[in-house]
Amino acid sequence: MSTRERILDAAALVMREQGVAHATTKEIARAAGCSEALLYRHFDDKQGLFMAVLQERLPRFALPDDAVGTATVAANLERFVAGLLDFYVGSFPISASIFSSSTLLARHRESIAAEGAGPQMPQLLLEAYLKAERDKGRVRADADVEAVARLLVGAALYQAFLATFWGDGRVDEPGLGERLVAPVLPTLLPA
Repeated sequence: MSTRERILDAAALVMREQGVAHATTKEIARAAGCSEALLYRHFDDKQGLFMAVLQERLPRFALPDDAVGTATVAANLERFVAGLLDFYVGSFPISASIFSSSTLLARHRESIAAEGAGPQMPQLLLEAYLKAERDKGRVRADADVEAVARLLVGAALYQAFLATFWGDGRVDEPGLGERLVAPVLPTLLPA
């Protein structure tokens, strides 16, 4: 395993335990078994390390490029929501503390803006998918895909919050993705 990979693994562990606001590069370096100077050879700062953890150590929630027109819309939505649940459950313990520091939150906003990322991305990805399915005739022409995307992302966020809040971290209960998706299907699918 490369030094960078060890540092990322250690950062994910330390940030999960302490939150990004309280984790220090010194603790992360110690957990990785390297010096802080070596950590800084791989990452410019803690924010860069945090971004790398979010991008490389948390579950992904994107649909495959070839999802449009494949499987069923319901199955694709369930898969997306399941990935989103896993991402949120993995990211909450790491990132929730970011809101405790206006300086840290401002730096994070700048960093994600520079990456072209942010909390709006799941909704935008889902909305783009639904529009593409609408173009193929697999989603109703009059469907409000923006509202459906917001509802599904919001439902996933809420369920992940509850799992994190109550401490079980479980979003793998059988049928959860299906139960979140099922109520929106009548507004999406052609009759």
